[in-house]
Amino acid sequence: MSVISSFKPGEFSWCELATNDQNAAKAFYSELFGWEIDDQPMGPEQVYTMLKLKGEHVAALYGMDKAQQERGIPPHWNVYVTVVNADESAAKAKSLGGSLIMEPFDVMDVGRMAIVRDPDGAIINLWQPMKHKGAGILNESNAFCWYEVYANDTEKAKAFYTGLFGWEIGGGPEYTEWKLNSQSIGGMMKIQKEWGEVPPHWMPYVMVSNCNETAEKAKDLGATIMVPPTEIPGMGQFALFNDPQAAGLGIYQSGQR
Repeated sequence: MSVISSFKPGEFSWCELATNDQNAAKAFYSELFGWEIDDQPMGPEQVYTMLKLKGEHVAALYGMDKAQQERGIPPHWNVYVTVVNADESAAKAKSLGGSLIMEPFDVMDVGRMAIVRDPDGAIINLWQPMKHKGAGILNESNAFCWYEVYANDTEKAKAFYTGLFGWEIGGGPEYTEWKLNSQSIGGMMKIQKEWGEVPPHWMPYVMVSNCNETAEKAKDLGATIMVPPTEIPGMGQFALFNDPQAAGLGIYQSGQR
């Protein structure tokens, strides 16, 4: 295990589940991935749950408040990208056609962040680290490994994200790869009509040792399989599911042995 101590600007660094049933989500993910629970009090009747793997933080989850639920915000995973300066990156996002759901603000002494809606409608979080750098483990079994955005206008998304984070473009006409310093870090797919009413959004993936077994276990624990285990030629296998509260998540099994 290699513990991550810092992230470069433009790297994905954190994932966080917003859910409508915090206790049920804790039970589901701890059973599915073996994540340890580290509840952190955040004020009156508020708890921020850090999720740990091998003693290191890998993600977090929290319960959405009543106002968020009344506005119809569904359970979802938030994806964070490290930036040097949250204020400057937020201003740049607006200049590139994005909008701010939340202006830059301090999260106590752990970091400064902003919540951005890209020109197509997908939401991404900017993270300027202070005490909290991000995940301590990535790219190994039961840790996050990939981040994918589904877009209606992929050309507009390319212009936005390359301009905001300095990402490079790879892949082909059917699938865009996001690259940083020539390393693939994420991807993008165009939303297809046959998918139905799917809004633009980001989807993180957790690496697993066996995609079939993990998908079956998720189903047994109450998840709904949206895409069954599927081969990626020459790469491995993936699946998509909605957890019992309907937050979407991907899993990926590398083809390398």
